Amino acid sequence: MSETALFSRVALLGIGLIGSSLARRMKRDGMSGHIVANARTQKSIDTALQLGFADSGTLDQAEAVKDADLVVVCSPVGTYAEIGARIGKHLKPGAILSDVGSVKEAVIRDLGPHVPTGVHLVPAHPVAGTEHSGPESGFAELFESRWCVLTPPTGTDAAAVAKMESLWKGCGSNVEIMEARHHDQVMAMTSHLPHLIAYTIVGTATDLENTLQNEVVKYSAGGFRDFTRIAASDPTMWRDIFLNNRDAVLEILQRFTEDLTALQRAIRWGEGDKLFEHFLRTREIRRGVIDAKQA
Repeated sequence: MSETALFSRVALLGIGLIGSSLARRMKRDGMSGHIVANARTQKSIDTALQLGFADSGTLDQAEAVKDADLVVVCSPVGTYAEIGARIGKHLKPGAILSDVGSVKEAVIRDLGPHVPTGVHLVPAHPVAGTEHSGPESGFAELFESRWCVLTPPTGTDAAAVAKMESLWKGCGSNVEIMEARHHDQVMAMTSHLPHLIAYTIVGTATDLENTLQNEVVKYSAGGFRDFTRIAASDPTMWRDIFLNNRDAVLEILQRFTEDLTALQRAIRWGEGDKLFEHFLRTREIRRGVIDAKQA
């Protein structure tokens, strides 16, 4: 193990895009001594071992977390309660239990009750990704210059939080510490609603008559093409996100619906000035994203 390693033994429960990218980065930069990969299939574990981002693997989650200094849940949010019940009593005293899910109140709700005294729960959300999934899809640079939000519950050990902050900064991320509920509200706007819109638009295209549908695909411009990329994301993961961030998503969706109705009225009544003012104002958001180096 490297003298600079943050953790001597790390267990990753799930080795898709995020889990395998985290493993690759930790391996590359010597942040972990031994990485245990846990997956649903032996094929995924074999792939992890062949690609070299894991040192060992097991289908048994209880076995995977044994003696681990850090356990990171990298599976869909809907699996957390079951995972917590399965691994809780096997967690090592002093270990850190974290995750990479896009919803944080649900993490505290589902994992929290299974965390033994002396184990530190530090939920995390690396705001990064692609439309690809599986252990082959990861890459060490995925988190570079992206944000990672930590949402430790009140009273969480400060040293454990600091260690997770060091881990994600070591992965190239900018780190923000945030209250879980606030995180979920922010993500409902910046991530969850855009995905819902993308799924809806691409779904509408699939319901068109065959001839028109074929032409939509053939002449896809940048806008529709981008929507199809987003809509190609993992359906299980996104199903669980919407169900577990229901209140925040519905609130933002209601606001969006009201704004969409206002635009519909402006188009119907030929109110060009209103449309122009709206488009001018929203263009500034894009400039802000570029200035924040998140483009």
